[in-house]
Amino acid sequence: MTRTVIVVGGGAAGFFGAINCARNLPEGRVILLEAGSKFLAKVRISGGGRCNVTHHCFDPTQLVQNYPRGGKALRGAFSRFQPQQTIAWFGAEGVQLKTEADGRMFPVTDDSGTIVDCLLSAARRSGVELRNRSPVQGLEKLGEQFQVTLKSGEIINGDRLLLATGSNPLGYRWAAQLGHTIQAPVPSLFTFNIPNAQLTDLAGVSVENALVSLDPKFKGIYCHQGPVLITHWGLSGPAVLKLSAWGARQLQASGYDHSLWINWLPKVTPLESMAQWRATKQSHPRKQIANFTATALPKRLWQRLTTQAGIKPGQCWADFSKVQERQLTENIHRYHCQIKGKGVFKEEFVTCGGITLKEVDFKTMASRCCPGLYFAGEILDVDGITGGFNFQNAWTTAWLAAQGMAAP
Repeated sequence: MTRTVIVVGGGAAGFFGAINCARNLPEGRVILLEAGSKFLAKVRISGGGRCNVTHHCFDPTQLVQNYPRGGKALRGAFSRFQPQQTIAWFGAEGVQLKTEADGRMFPVTDDSGTIVDCLLSAARRSGVELRNRSPVQGLEKLGEQFQVTLKSGEIINGDRLLLATGSNPLGYRWAAQLGHTIQAPVPSLFTFNIPNAQLTDLAGVSVENALVSLDPKFKGIYCHQGPVLITHWGLSGPAVLKLSAWGARQLQASGYDHSLWINWLPKVTPLESMAQWRATKQSHPRKQIANFTATALPKRLWQRLTTQAGIKPGQCWADFSKVQERQLTENIHRYHCQIKGKGVFKEEFVTCGGITLKEVDFKTMASRCCPGLYFAGEILDVDGITGGFNFQNAWTTAWLAAQGMAAP
C-alpha cells in the first residue's frame, strides 16, 4: 500500500521535511499544504533578503550553546545532521554558501531567492505535491490515519502528518487536540524600548563591545556581551538581541518593564578606569574632561556620561572631584536604565515556546503522544539566537522527521 505523508506548513522546515521524505519514499505520496499564496515567505525576507542559512559551527557541543531553549534536546540531533550536512545538502543542489567574519553563512549570491528557488526546484523534482492557497480548517486522527480538512471542504487522508507551522497558533491548537502540551509562546529576539532622551538622542552611536544584563550582579544567562547600538527608540545590536532571547520569559513576565544594567567598558575594571583618569588629571590638568580622555568610548557617549556624572561643560581635569569620579565610574561600568517595552528585529520574528520537548522523540521527531505525528521547526519549544541558528533547527528537525516518516 502506498504511504501518504501530509506536511502542513510551506516554510523552511516544511519544505525540507517534504523533500527529504519524498526522496526516501519514491513510491509514496508527499503533499505539502500552505495556507498563503506564496511558499517560503519567511525565507524570502530573512537576513535582510540574503537568507542566513546556517552558522559555521561544526561542534554540536558548541552549537547547542546558541539555543536558549532546546539545546539539550538538539545535542543528539546535531550529531546526525548539523551545519556540515546543511552545507553539503545545498552544495549537492548547486547552491554554494559563504562564511562571513562572524560565522554566519549565506548563499554566495547574497540573495534569499537562491535558497527559495533551490527548495522549490528540489521539491518538484522529488515529486512533492505543492499546494498553496490551501488553508487547513481542521485535522483529526481516525484510526491509523489522519484526516485533514481544507477550508475549501476537500478532505485529504494521510498515514503520516508533519506539523511545520512555525509559531502559527493553529499549529499549537492542532497539536493540543492530538494530545500535546504547549509551552506558552512569547516573543524572542527583539530590541529594547528605552524612552529616555538621555540615551535615545544619541541614536546612531555604537559600542563595539559592551555588557548588557538583566541581573544587577552581571552574572548568569541574563548577561551578554557584544556590540550595542543606540537607536531612536532605545537599544539594539547583537548583545541586546542575545539578551532578549535568553531573557524572553523573564521580560514577558515583567510586562517588558525591567531594569537593565550596562557596562560600556567590560574589558576594563572600574579600578583601572579610575587610575587612568587620575593619571590624566596629573598629566593634563588644563584639558577639558568632555574633550580629552583615553577612554575607548565614542565621543558623544563619553560626553553624555560625563554630563550625567555632574561634570559641567568646559570643566577641566584639574577640577575632577572624588564625587564625580565615583559617579562617572558608575555610569560607565554599571549604567542603569529601564526597559519600557520591546521593538522588533527587522523581519526576523522568532518565538519562544511551542510543543513541550519531552513529548517528542528527537531521534525521529515523532510524537510520543500520537503515533504517526511528527514535528519540525519553530512549532517546537526551541529557539536560537540570531546568526543562522533558527534555520539550522529547521533543517535538522525536518531532516530527522523525514527519515522517521519514511521508515517502515
